[in-house]
This record gives sequence, C-alpha cells and structure tokens, in this order.
Amino acid sequence: MPHVQVQDLHMFYEQLGTGEPIIFLHSSYSRGILAFASQLLDFQKSYTCYYPDFRGHGRTRCERMDWNSPRLAEDIIHFMDVLHLPKAHLIGYSLGANVALYCAVEHPERVASIVTIGTSGFAEPAGVEEFEPEWLARHGQQELIGQMLERHEEAYRGNWQEFMRQSANEWRYYPQLTEDQLSGICCPALFISGEHDPFAGEEKLRKLSSLVPRSQYFVCPDCSHRPHTVREKPVLVNDSILQFLSRISS
Repeated sequence: MPHVQVQDLHMFYEQLGTGEPIIFLHSSYSRGILAFASQLLDFQKSYTCYYPDFRGHGRTRCERMDWNSPRLAEDIIHFMDVLHLPKAHLIGYSLGANVALYCAVEHPERVASIVTIGTSGFAEPAGVEEFEPEWLARHGQQELIGQMLERHEEAYRGNWQEFMRQSANEWRYYPQLTEDQLSGICCPALFISGEHDPFAGEEKLRKLSSLVPRSQYFVCPDCSHRPHTVREKPVLVNDSILQFLSRISS
C-alpha cells in the first residue's frame, strides 16, 4: 500500500472499499490497520476506508518526532487535501478519538461526522506513569517494549524510549479543548465507551454529549477501553456505528 507526501511526512496509509470516505484514526500505541482489525470487513462494504499511520507511528516517516493530538489533526486535514477528499467521516479510537475532536473543532467544513471510542473529551492522565520508558525498563516490561519496537520501527528508528515519552506527554496533557470549543462542534457525533473504560464510561460520555449539539452516546456493556476489538464486542460496536452513519446519510 502507498506512502504519500503530506507536508513534512512520508505518510503510510491503507485504503479499502468504495463509497463515502471514512478515515480511521488509531490509538497511541497502535497503528492504522492494527487498531481497527475488527472493522475491516464490515465497513469496506459501503465506504471507502482509509487507515493512515500518524506522525511518529507505524510506517509513517518524518524528520521531526514531536507530536500531539492538535498537530495530528492538522496532518489529517493535509492528508485529505493530498487525496482530494473535501469531506470525510472520522472514526477515532483513544488518541485518534481526540484527533477527531480537534478536526471537528478546527475544521468543521471538512468533517461529515465523528465517532469516538474511548475518550471523555478531556485529559485523563491517571495511570500514565506506568507507560513512561523509565518505569517500563525498571519493571522489565519487555513484551510491551518489544511491541513498540516492532510497530513503530520506521517512525522512530528503534528509539522506543522517545516514542513512549511522546505518547505519555500526549496522554497526560491532551485534549485541551474547552467546553465552549466542544459546544461549537456542528457535525453529527456518536461517542462510544466500554462500560468499564477508566478513561470514559457513561458518566463522562453523558457530560460530553450534553456539550456537543446533535450528538449521542453509546456504552458497550461489559467492555473495557477497547470495545471494538476482538474478544470484546466488535459486532455490536460496528452495528451501532453503521446504523448511526446510515441515519445521518438518509
């Protein structure tokens, strides 16, 4: 699959299906196609699906490694420019959910709708210390370190410590959107959380949905931070999103 030049990025993406465009925005410790493995078949039947790797992630390459969700949102808008996509639906998970929110706030004319999975809309730094590189090395977390080396070798050239440090900074400080900014989101929005997601959950989604006009939320029972993935409830999540997209397109 192709790389495309997006500003200073040599951005990797994969494309499947035909129909209206959906851009899938992955989580911090994953990359495009991995974060949405359980969505590949269902969505390509009706939509053109794009799975880009963010700046600093996966197979996307660039000289500068610093990033945060506002900057990633700008990268996605430039990615749309290069691919001549005037408007797209955005489906984001965790970090990608925050990127979707920034796109909807800063570039409302480019966003047909947003679906977020696993974000409250506000920074939720609890637990971030255990993902700092020093903590991981000290506690012998070789499996996670190995995964990060494998997934982000091209982006970080093997420097997993810097990758984890950047990811921790993002987790600790973002999103930094105000209630007024969230209230200005004008596209249809669906907010999804697992019932037991420590970063979202029903109470937090209810607050987010109360701020964003034309929005709704769905809490997936007996699920964690990743309800759309295998071994959780991907069919239920997929059906909920597809029904939402069908309603707003009719």
